[in-house]
Amino acid sequence: MFGNYLIGLREGLEASLVVCILIAYLVKTDRRDALRPIWIGIAIAVAVALGFGFALTFGSQELTFEAQEALGGSLSIVAVGLVTWMVFWMRRTARHLKSELHGKLDAALQMGTAALVATAFLAVGREGLETALFVWASVRASNDGTHGPLIGVLLGLLTAVVLGWLFYRGALRINLAKFFTWTGGMLVIVAAGVLAYGVHDLQEAQFLGGLSSKAFDISGTIPPDSWYGTLLKGVFNFQPDPTVLQVVVWLLYLIPTLAVFLAPAGFLSRKPKPEAQSPRESAKA
Repeated sequence: MFGNYLIGLREGLEASLVVCILIAYLVKTDRRDALRPIWIGIAIAVAVALGFGFALTFGSQELTFEAQEALGGSLSIVAVGLVTWMVFWMRRTARHLKSELHGKLDAALQMGTAALVATAFLAVGREGLETALFVWASVRASNDGTHGPLIGVLLGLLTAVVLGWLFYRGALRINLAKFFTWTGGMLVIVAAGVLAYGVHDLQEAQFLGGLSSKAFDISGTIPPDSWYGTLLKGVFNFQPDPTVLQVVVWLLYLIPTLAVFLAPAGFLSRKPKPEAQSPRESAKA
């Protein structure tokens, strides 16, 4: 449940910040007449995200077991790719998000109502579709027969809406750079579990071999139905008897991704310092 709460909080807060920036800019520039198209675009984006989530949930039920597992595994991998791109993108552009949105909104104001609707829809819709896909993959990976994962997502989204409103009112100030860095790192850990379970689905569908080659089995030490087994499953998508391929994929994704994500800003773009020239070489130059 915590992992899904984190997804709802992180993705929902990004969308809330986008909405707050758009609305605050229109209010400060005395363009309240443009608020209605913005809200229409936001409403359409939310409806499309919900429809996408329903299609994923109920559309796959008509498929055979093998087709369900193949679809679930493939979409889980896609979801992990999108979320990984999202957390790196937010870390890189969070500082310039406000000015970027202001620029797009200025252009949309000049183009008319339809452009305003499209701007709001695209700004929020991307977050909504990513959230719907990753939540679906995470809930599927949790393999929980209760409504706990969905409740976690809804609580995370509700928290994000409240935080967004407090930001807009100026009643709450948080270091967003640190917030998105730490929640992004935690989300990478959750994504690693979703990726491993996606591989598990593809193995069940016989796309990547079978499930016979177990890396280890500690079900006796950490029973899946115990409170701590349930906690590990809900937070990290932990599985007590993974296959060798699942463990390999989990490690190959988690270690380098987390290391690069938590590296100091500008680490990858640093250029090596030129080697100092000897006095003789300097004289020749």
